[in-house]
Amino acid sequence: MADFENQGYARVQTGTHADAHAIDEGLRAYMIRVYNYMGAGVAITGVVAYVTFMMAVTQTATGAATLTPFGALIFNSPLKWVIFLAPIGMVFLLSARISRMSMAGAQLAFWAFAALMGLSLASIFMVYAHDSIARVFFISAAAFGGLSLYGYTTKKDLSGWGSFLIMGLIGIIIAMVVNIFLASSALQFAISVIGVLVFAGLTAYDTQRIKEMYYVGDSAAVAGRKAIMGALSLYLDFINLFIMLLSLFGNRE
Repeated sequence: MADFENQGYARVQTGTHADAHAIDEGLRAYMIRVYNYMGAGVAITGVVAYVTFMMAVTQTATGAATLTPFGALIFNSPLKWVIFLAPIGMVFLLSARISRMSMAGAQLAFWAFAALMGLSLASIFMVYAHDSIARVFFISAAAFGGLSLYGYTTKKDLSGWGSFLIMGLIGIIIAMVVNIFLASSALQFAISVIGVLVFAGLTAYDTQRIKEMYYVGDSAAVAGRKAIMGALSLYLDFINLFIMLLSLFGNRE
């Protein structure tokens, strides 16, 4: 992704109304493409997560929930760490190689990433009440929509937020690793609260950054790869915002 940003792509100012109109239409189409990719990725993740849960959990004759052999494999064996780490690996792969991928390859990698995220998130259906998950999902979607709209429409330069938000994100990751060993509910609450604030800010910041990456002179392949990387950024913002809100407001079963 750095390759795109270092090439000096930025919206250009032109001298005619017709050129400005063409740029606005192109920008609108580009952003719609970003949101379409992101929305499709979220949909794939949700479907894979729920189908995985249905395959992993069954009910005994007494009505108690128990893991199937498939569920034991993905939740109670070393494979669970592969499933947990695989999406992270896909993010690094896309970020490092996106500029050298074909459009088909970049799309396939993004869909694979979304599916792997679904596998890793299947466990939330075992932890939280399903109606609670649906409620928090729609709250997250509404919040994300408002924040992204702000990032798209504001005239304020949000680039100054970047370093602060990245520092906050690093702090959250470190705290989450520490809490694996401490298992502190108080620390988990603090992580969730700070996480909501950080990913809310990142949603607006990333939307403006993605908008500014648009360049009317891009080839179809370059514009497509930019749209996929933009979708990946917004997808990660949304999923993490949802997880943090679910941790705060979800009803545990």
